[in-house]
Amino acid sequence: MKKLKITFNSPVVLGFIFISFAVLVLGYLTGGMSNQLLFVTYHSSLVDPLTYVRFFTHVLGHSGWEHYIGNAAYILLLGPMLEEKYGSKKILQIILITAVVTGVVNYVLFWNVALCGASGVVFAFILLTSFTSFRNGEIPLTFILVTIIFIGQQVYDGLFLHDNISNLSHILGGVIGAVVGYKLNKK
Repeated sequence: MKKLKITFNSPVVLGFIFISFAVLVLGYLTGGMSNQLLFVTYHSSLVDPLTYVRFFTHVLGHSGWEHYIGNAAYILLLGPMLEEKYGSKKILQIILITAVVTGVVNYVLFWNVALCGASGVVFAFILLTSFTSFRNGEIPLTFILVTIIFIGQQVYDGLFLHDNISNLSHILGGVIGAVVGYKLNKK
């Protein structure tokens, strides 16, 4: 019988999850000060260099265990398949693009709202996943259904629910995933 071994099968996804976990623990240890300093984007001075750092790092911060676990579950479910198909470099680019787009849009449009978490990345991965079997000249029915269900729910929630969830970040992440999925698979 062959001996089983654990493999580090998805370095970007696993690295993202482990770093996010470390950021969460650090947030608890510092009473939230580390999040406020580095892992939450909010409307701060443009002369503060950390403003630009937070445009990228806010996706690593989470408001608590439930928030982290919800995002981590989706990322661990979808990310390895995407990283295997598109490669580590592309997945890292998608994470970084999603981070900066959601961070900048939140900064510009919502002056009084702080943003943290990987939900935009989750939605990018969800929409990107629906393009995995895409062929040129076709639109996968799975993409249409995923778009209606996930993005439609975010539009509804954004209009009718008043909670601390950034529905616009989810929608932007989904749009990024759809655009990247289409471009990567149209060949």
